[in-house]
Amino acid sequence: MKLLRLSIITLAALTITSCNDFIDVPPTGVVDGDLAYSQPEKMVTAAYASLGDCWYTYPFNLWPYGDLGSDDCLKGGGGTTDTGYHPMEIWSTLTSTPGELDELWYRLYCNISRCNRALVSLEEYGESVLGAKTCAQRIGEVHFLRGHSYFKLLTMFRQIPWIDEEVFKNNSHEQVRNDEYTYQQLFDKVINEFKLAYDALPAQVSDGGGRANKIAAAAYLAKCYLTLAWGDGYEATDGVGFINEEYMNKVIEYTDVVKNSQYGYLEDFGDIFLPEYKNSKESVFAVQTSQYTEDNTTFGRANWSNMLNGCWMMWSCGWDFHKPSQNLVNAFKTQNGLPMFENYAESNDYPVNGTPSAQKWDPRLFHTVGMPTFPYKYEEEYMMTTANSRTPNTYGYYTSLKDVPQRSKGETFNGSWQAFAMNDYVIRYTDVMLMRAEALIETNKLEEARTIINDIRQRAANSIDKHIAYAADYCDIALYPSSYFSNKETARKCLRWERRLEMAMESSRYFDLRRWGIASTVLNRYFEYEKNSSYDGTRYGQYYQDAHYTPGKNEFYPIPYNQLYYVPGLYVQNKGYN
Repeated sequence: MKLLRLSIITLAALTITSCNDFIDVPPTGVVDGDLAYSQPEKMVTAAYASLGDCWYTYPFNLWPYGDLGSDDCLKGGGGTTDTGYHPMEIWSTLTSTPGELDELWYRLYCNISRCNRALVSLEEYGESVLGAKTCAQRIGEVHFLRGHSYFKLLTMFRQIPWIDEEVFKNNSHEQVRNDEYTYQQLFDKVINEFKLAYDALPAQVSDGGGRANKIAAAAYLAKCYLTLAWGDGYEATDGVGFINEEYMNKVIEYTDVVKNSQYGYLEDFGDIFLPEYKNSKESVFAVQTSQYTEDNTTFGRANWSNMLNGCWMMWSCGWDFHKPSQNLVNAFKTQNGLPMFENYAESNDYPVNGTPSAQKWDPRLFHTVGMPTFPYKYEEEYMMTTANSRTPNTYGYYTSLKDVPQRSKGETFNGSWQAFAMNDYVIRYTDVMLMRAEALIETNKLEEARTIINDIRQRAANSIDKHIAYAADYCDIALYPSSYFSNKETARKCLRWERRLEMAMESSRYFDLRRWGIASTVLNRYFEYEKNSSYDGTRYGQYYQDAHYTPGKNEFYPIPYNQLYYVPGLYVQNKGYN
């Protein structure tokens, strides 16, 4: 694997390089390998640092796959050829050749390489340099970080090579096949990473808010078991007919750890997505960012995954990617305060500021979707108009709000690109509680699931006055009565709807649809709806006439072409892709 031949990492990250055998001049800007390995704390720091080594062509939060690949989001930008992400939103033209897939694969394995090197350093020098207790904790943290990268690779590509510290020490990475282990066996390995972390880590750490702890490991274990509980990832063998109740009980067991921890619901839904609350009790684990004023660097540690996602003509650049769909906006409609499950998409509607109508909305719409006539991210001095869309005839007029700060706060980096000091949530508390509710429903504990979902809806109801008082007349949200949880089928519908609204534009929607075994049904119906979208007479989304999702193929993304042919015959392609 080409990425594992790379051993060049910056001095700041304190990883390793070697000079060409034919050159005797010592390299500059690097450190000696033995010196680097003798400093295990800095090797662990380098592994953490790689969590934020993202870019818009390889965003580690996976928004081009979890959001664009779903019914929540349109790509946006300057047209369908702007970046290589268009195939991810229509599926029918998806092949193994987009460079974005190859870069993501490569960069995630770079992260794993740093973890492997850190484990080797800890094995040799950890106890003598750090002491036994700290060394054990750092080993647990690195296993957590390696499990995190492998979970993303497995989520995306399914058939992946398992490269650990033993492979690294033996320099045998080019002999490791990607079909050596089954999907179940690979997940067992990822689960083992998080179990090692869970057993080694304290519930709270005192030396840094960005470190992994036991609670974060428990949350990730729940996520792994929930994914496996529905089947093997392919639609023909996923869904309610394949539920593994033992795994569902594991989800309940590990989410109970989170439920009884220091984490909890942040009181106002809107606060969750403001930088000043980025390490609140809602944040179980997040990739840390910073402003230059916070860390005394030139540009700060920005979130480069979301650098394209600022609103057009609102920010200094504002490339207008990651645009909410009309179908998502429709999903926030309420009738008597409850979702319109059956007829939400019969008409395409949207609120207009100053013109209340009989149609009411879940308040979370105004925290999630930027819309013309309404303030941008709560600030009335920055009103959105139809001019704040780069290509309205293609992608419409909505913009994403969760992944940006308020306009008055400015950008972290302001140059030919822009970026923001917005943490990337890996797992937040409400996400974990929705996982728990899902498992409770599937194990016939319906009333407890209703309590969780109603707690989340109550928080949404309480999230009007502080940030979106201007939208109060448009909002109506009610708690579910017990009748909605009298049977598993209806309760399941409530859970799935709640998860969509609560987690909208947070990169999870497609992976939820795949887990439940309903991606083809939902997406192919969505393509028919969305190609007829319009706003104030302007039609958009017509490229969806070419979209189609094929079960048995599209569940997973193809193994990147460059990886397949770097060592010919070493890797096999996912089924359905040539």
